Amino acid sequence: MSEPRMLADRGWPFDPARRREDNGFFGPGSPTWKVWTNPTALVGFQRSVTLEHFDPFLTAAVADAKGIYLDPRGRLDGTLSYFLIVAVGDARSAIETSELLMRVHAKATGLEPISGQRYSANSPDSQLWIHVTGWHSVLKCYEMFGPGPLSPDEEARYWAECAVAAELQTCKPADIPRSRAEVHEYFSAVRPRLCTSERAIEGMHYLLRTRFGKDRLALWAMSRLMAPATIATLPGWMRELGDFDQPAVIDRVVTPLTRAAVRSTSNPRTELAVVKRLLPATHSVLDQHFNGAPPVRAETVTPSAARERYGARAGRPA
Repeated sequence: MSEPRMLADRGWPFDPARRREDNGFFGPGSPTWKVWTNPTALVGFQRSVTLEHFDPFLTAAVADAKGIYLDPRGRLDGTLSYFLIVAVGDARSAIETSELLMRVHAKATGLEPISGQRYSANSPDSQLWIHVTGWHSVLKCYEMFGPGPLSPDEEARYWAECAVAAELQTCKPADIPRSRAEVHEYFSAVRPRLCTSERAIEGMHYLLRTRFGKDRLALWAMSRLMAPATIATLPGWMRELGDFDQPAVIDRVVTPLTRAAVRSTSNPRTELAVVKRLLPATHSVLDQHFNGAPPVRAETVTPSAARERYGARAGRPA
């Protein structure tokens, strides 16, 4: 099945054959484009979706939906392709995809079984945890296994762009970290409410080392190759809490090996070949980014302007 047909069958509004309207929210030369299209983003995203399960309300939402256990590739592919669309896609695709995701999340409500409190996948607190862990994890792995730290100016711009991207979710603007120091403050503030459960542990281990199954050979193998590198990026308390700690010697060995693997896949053709086997929707976004026709307008736009132009209420009376 072709990628456009597969995406349409899933209800995903991104059309890789459609010419981009613009350069999206950040554009060429932005640190967001540089970091999110590096092969290190694959390790960063395995890290991110694993950490999501430290939020008990997100764990409940995922576990109740069951989708991760039936279709781990679809779960990873849909989430990473969404983040990539926002990071490097055009504004129309970003708005349409974010609105679809909001509608899907609106149905994910219920009771968190340990606390008895209600959860919602669209909760601003849970959405902020998803967003910050995503952007932080991808940058962390870029620094550890890729080209290294951004310049101070680039890093300041990266976190400013992270705040712009958060406008497409339900996050409260005042809560969004806008620097590395504020990210660390955020992690310190939320740590007391982070925890694990049997369902959280199952979800984390399922994403770190996906079980073998139909059409999962590539993901089964790659998840196991990436898992030691992902774990090596995490602080000890997270590794112990998630029950996936590993000896320090593995950390020391896996880091240079992962750097070498990243260097060997750092040209777009090789990166696309690897991703296509693993995550077809993500591949379609990257392929359009690397090989697609230039956008209709070589400009960047703000999320608010894009929402007025392409959102569900665009052109309708208030």
